[in-house]
Amino acid sequence: MSDPISPGVAPAIDAADVVKSFGALTALNGVSLSVAPGTLAALLGPNGAGKTTLVRIIATLSRPDSGRVRVLGVDVLAQPARARGLIGLTGQYAGLDEALTGRDNLVLIGRLAGLRRRSAVDRAAELGAAFGVAHALDRAVRTYSGGMRRRLDLAASLMTRPPVLVLDEPTTGLDPASRRQLWDVIAGLRTDGTTMVLTTQYLDEADRFADVVHVLDRGRVIATGTASELKSRVGRSVVEIRLQHAAAVPAAAAAVRDRLALPPADVRAHTGSGSVTATVAGADATGTLLAAAAALRAGGIAVTGLALRQPSLDEAFLALTDGRQGVGDRPARADEAPARGRARRLPAARRGADRVRP
Repeated sequence: MSDPISPGVAPAIDAADVVKSFGALTALNGVSLSVAPGTLAALLGPNGAGKTTLVRIIATLSRPDSGRVRVLGVDVLAQPARARGLIGLTGQYAGLDEALTGRDNLVLIGRLAGLRRRSAVDRAAELGAAFGVAHALDRAVRTYSGGMRRRLDLAASLMTRPPVLVLDEPTTGLDPASRRQLWDVIAGLRTDGTTMVLTTQYLDEADRFADVVHVLDRGRVIATGTASELKSRVGRSVVEIRLQHAAAVPAAAAAVRDRLALPPADVRAHTGSGSVTATVAGADATGTLLAAAAALRAGGIAVTGLALRQPSLDEAFLALTDGRQGVGDRPARADEAPARGRARRLPAARRGADRVRP
């Protein structure tokens, strides 16, 4: 399955029949997908679906057993060094040297990537301003907040202006404000035409920002489309009920489940928000809504809001993957741990810091 790419336009990323196994475990079982230039493609799937394995192969950190991956026409297996020059990588953890300042981290990475010193210094200042960390560039990274580190890590992956950016759970562990700030930066990159591949455990991010979503399960791509298309594909609707009193949530969930004859998994109680959602099938949306209202009225349960809506991407995801939860990949083994930005390169870079001065 692939992104819809206009005729005559070559995909920025093209994966075909990719297979990768770790002993008896098959992580990828013939994955094929493509990403159109200048778009953001999200990879979603339950734990162990193969997302991080695929990301590592695209970023040249791992080799498939068979299949082909091309980045802007460059075969990542035949020409990995050339492919790496086209790719920026930001992982789940900031790959920065905490003993160095933010500026020295950026300049060092730029120099190791082949930039002249003056160009690296200028680019570091440019990115510091663009990512909102200019005021802290001369401080040691160990003094940065989590959000600042993640933004600096993203800046580091852009020192050479790569046309393709791989984002492996870039907002994991960030507070909501830091997530918003990072996404403001990512939105700007998309406006500038950067092609991006995203894995995330926050499905609302894929829903809001992805041009196309690929759902992986058991090492295969099982669905591809826009977030709206995937929601529609589920063929179900959601009854959303907001209650006057949160204490009535369990009773409301039971009343709706019994009246609509739904299995327990299709009725979700949200005590924190004082609401109940029920996923329902069938074309008679109005009748379903009226039946839910009647059940609540009969039970003497006060309601402040009742609506019928399209499933969220979370709900569509659960339906597509048979209810298996969790979208973060677990590595198959210790030496195939998730990509962590530049963490693998920085130790060697630090050892050579006396030879390549920031």
